[in-house]
Amino acid sequence: MTPPDLCDEMKKMNLIFFRITLILYTAGSLLFLLSFSFPFGRLLPWGAKVFSLGFLTHSATFLIRWWEGRQAPCASLHESFSFFAWGLMGVFLLLRKRQKVDVLGAFVGILALLMLLGACLTPKEIVPLPPVLQSLWLPIHVILAFSGDGAFALAFCAGVMYLIQEHMLKNKRFGPLSRRLPSLEVLDEINYRCLTIGFPLLSVGIITGAIWARYAWGSYWSWDPKETWSFITWLIYAALLHQRLTIGWRGRKAAIMAIVGFGAVIFTFLGVNFLLGGLHSYTS
Repeated sequence: MTPPDLCDEMKKMNLIFFRITLILYTAGSLLFLLSFSFPFGRLLPWGAKVFSLGFLTHSATFLIRWWEGRQAPCASLHESFSFFAWGLMGVFLLLRKRQKVDVLGAFVGILALLMLLGACLTPKEIVPLPPVLQSLWLPIHVILAFSGDGAFALAFCAGVMYLIQEHMLKNKRFGPLSRRLPSLEVLDEINYRCLTIGFPLLSVGIITGAIWARYAWGSYWSWDPKETWSFITWLIYAALLHQRLTIGWRGRKAAIMAIVGFGAVIFTFLGVNFLLGGLHSYTS
């Protein structure tokens, strides 16, 4: 098989695995959503299994694309959308082995599908990186950063569910949804656990990004818009963790701050690219 033919085959395989991932994430999300209506314990394990299969096929798309482009598949907005969904699903599947977070499955699936939809709507061509940016630090930095964002997305989901459950309990609306959702204490614990995972990942992600910037651009920090907003995001989560550990913030305040923090994550990921530009912008 000639190189052009091989390249075409790789593109076809990548597209096939990407579509399979979409189908599996959709099926898993439906199973988790249906678990709110049907007996809770029956569908959750199946939803988790389908997500696991989807995560494997999702990982395969990155490996195929890496081989096709001979560079880490995180240089374009398409790849970054996909990487965000991959990091979110990976953190969820890892965390559920140690903590009962299955109830977040429906929210996780919807967020992952939104990210993959964004990937579908953006150009899929492989963007060649300039030689100065072709470094092992790139995949290390990106994997750490998006894994941290995935953990923060889970904290966001737990925060939203906390506010929903709190609202129903205060208004004494003890319906099927209220009975399916975990207690406020469990949701608060999930929120905290996700923060303790996401914050170190974000911190190391920023550090590795600074090291990479030193080799690529000659300085560790240039206050580029994305660097600035990454630092703002870091400060928000640092303040939240500090308040939880020293003052004992729990419950509603912590849930709201987790939602605000994730808003900063999304702005750093998308808003900076389209509104502020800079060295990290995919549109520049």
